[in-house]
Amino acid sequence: MQREAKANTTDTQTAAFDFGDLKVIWQHRTWGAPPDPKYPWAAIFYGEKGTLKVSVNGYDFIPEGKGEAAVHRDVTYELEQYPEDKTEPRLEKHVAPAIRYHMKDFLAAIDSRGKPVSDIEQGYISTASCILANNAMTLGRTLAWDSQKNAVVDDDEANRLLRRPYRQPWVHPTPESV
Repeated sequence: MQREAKANTTDTQTAAFDFGDLKVIWQHRTWGAPPDPKYPWAAIFYGEKGTLKVSVNGYDFIPEGKGEAAVHRDVTYELEQYPEDKTEPRLEKHVAPAIRYHMKDFLAAIDSRGKPVSDIEQGYISTASCILANNAMTLGRTLAWDSQKNAVVDDDEANRLLRRPYRQPWVHPTPESV
């Protein structure tokens, strides 16, 4: 069965990232049951001290040590403090608290002239990782990223995928042109 979608990537993808001291496996799929039904959309961290499962609905920490208690927290929906969340037609209620927290944190960072909890560098790394995973899938090969040059190492074809041609008279901005 084909679904109507605006996506231009496949409905199933697994990508492996090697950040040197951190290895990440990312899986995306829109079919079938999730591996953990309690966490249909999640990030799972496996560490020396235990496993942390996080999602927009809450989190669970399962300690590795014997006799240590697991920790569970659900999202607090704040529907009484923000009644507009109940009536906003396009709002995804499960993400409203996180969106609100990021907005408040961003405004506090402006006020203090500090960095928000999710700053532009983290957004860049996250976005670049997704784009590189999609390009690796399109090309059918592993890509190595040079973060100093902001380019795929020794791969002109992959680098061409990083920018699309603009309609005339517009041109793609470069460090030299801005």
